[in-house]
Amino acid sequence: MKQLKKIIACAALLACAALAHAAIDPALLKPLAGDDPDARVEAIGKIAALANEDALKVLNALKDDVLFATPEGQVLVVEDNKAWDPATGKTANAPDGIDTVTVNNRLRAAVDSALSGLQLLSPDAAQRRAAAAALLKNIDPAQAPLINKALEKEADPGIKATLQLAAATVNLQSPDAALRRAAVVSLAGSSNASLKPVLEKMLKKNPDGTYMEADESVRLAAVATLNNINGRLARTEFIGNLFYGVSLGSVLLLAALGLAITFGLMGIINMAHGELLMIGAYTTYVCQTMFRKFMPDSIDLYLVVALPAAFLVAAAIGILLERTVIRWLYGRPLETLLATWGISLVLMQSVRSIFGAQNVEVSNPSWMSGGITVLDSLVLSWNRIVIILFAMCVVVAVWLILNKTRLGLFVRAVTQNRRMADCVGVPTGRIDMMTFGLGSGIAGLGGVALSQLGNVGPDLGQAYIVDSFMVVVLGGVGQLAGTVIAAFGLGEINKFLEPVAGAVLAKIAILVFIIIFIQKRPQGLFALKGRSVE
Repeated sequence: MKQLKKIIACAALLACAALAHAAIDPALLKPLAGDDPDARVEAIGKIAALANEDALKVLNALKDDVLFATPEGQVLVVEDNKAWDPATGKTANAPDGIDTVTVNNRLRAAVDSALSGLQLLSPDAAQRRAAAAALLKNIDPAQAPLINKALEKEADPGIKATLQLAAATVNLQSPDAALRRAAVVSLAGSSNASLKPVLEKMLKKNPDGTYMEADESVRLAAVATLNNINGRLARTEFIGNLFYGVSLGSVLLLAALGLAITFGLMGIINMAHGELLMIGAYTTYVCQTMFRKFMPDSIDLYLVVALPAAFLVAAAIGILLERTVIRWLYGRPLETLLATWGISLVLMQSVRSIFGAQNVEVSNPSWMSGGITVLDSLVLSWNRIVIILFAMCVVVAVWLILNKTRLGLFVRAVTQNRRMADCVGVPTGRIDMMTFGLGSGIAGLGGVALSQLGNVGPDLGQAYIVDSFMVVVLGGVGQLAGTVIAAFGLGEINKFLEPVAGAVLAKIAILVFIIIFIQKRPQGLFALKGRSVE
């Protein structure tokens, strides 16, 4: 019995030694030293499929240009004049006459793909899931051995389904017609747009009139799969347009909400409203900078401070403008337009003098980064989802202020009949000031939202001032419900028109539509009630 145990132990040691040495078959390594590009790419895929430490070392050496070949075709990893032989596992002095294995762009791309594909065998499920998703977007037939090995070991159903889809995509180029047909049929449930050119190529004809895919059953399966993929992509695009239309509408709503209040109450054409958005965005940038400098560990909380700060700063500037300039121009819309346009230029130049003419970056907090993947290829970003919810919260807050507070009662009274409100003791001058400050503060909140979607610059507000006026006029001057409906309606129309007509023609079409609509219904979607409109 003891003798048997010794024999088993010796056999185990010999097996371990065999595994330690000859880790990679020399036949797999030899094509790397050759001149056949296809054979070299295929060899990289087979080496990656080994998924062991030696394979990783060879691939990294090839990527770092430290893989050498002898005249006899032996492949060595040479570092610090020491040559490691992946076929034997031995290290010795580098021999004479070795040359670097040349790596072109195609080979380097294959190595990068193989190295990323090795994450399919990672013990971390999140890494495997990310690697499988990345592989599906840019798949390489040379990775077939690695995909098959990962499929054998994978236990997670979701990752396994992705790998099966990747394996089917590779099998589209198989010489076996039955295997190609099975692969085409299995891809019918995919939403990967990159598969369309491969399937469409099967249906094309050669110069001699024959189909590139000789088997008719494979072509019929390709037609059915293409129809399924096109239908799924169309549904995905429709849902994506709905989401991004709501996102654009929420931005327009935040930009136009304050303007709807001030324009509806006082009839002021405030061309500086866009600059109040810009001030809110720069206030957010300042808050982020202060957090990075003094509280870097709490940087994700800067947005919580930026919201009230942007509201207060923009409201203070709005009140200052109303008390110093606008209060003297009530009832003179042309002079008000020119004066506020001049104020907008002053504000833009002031920001350029303080922060510079270049755009500044406001990064999203970690809890607003990333997104939710739906329908395989549609990603709903967290920053846009949060902005949509934030816009709804602002609308609710404004409605509560206008309908449930004393200030709101006075605002509605002045809006409906300014002279009568003044006669019964409503301080119309102070209400004008407070309302203008409220509208300006809401614009500052809109600037916070805009800072989370892109860079912040002195011209930020100019891109939204015309759209804001269109929303207000279309919804009905001074009407909160009309502003909400108009903002989301214009956002959806714009997003559905852009893919068909382009961004510029879509804007022109919307402007023409609003002009025609206002000709037929000058009061907008919702008419303002009260004697002041008679």
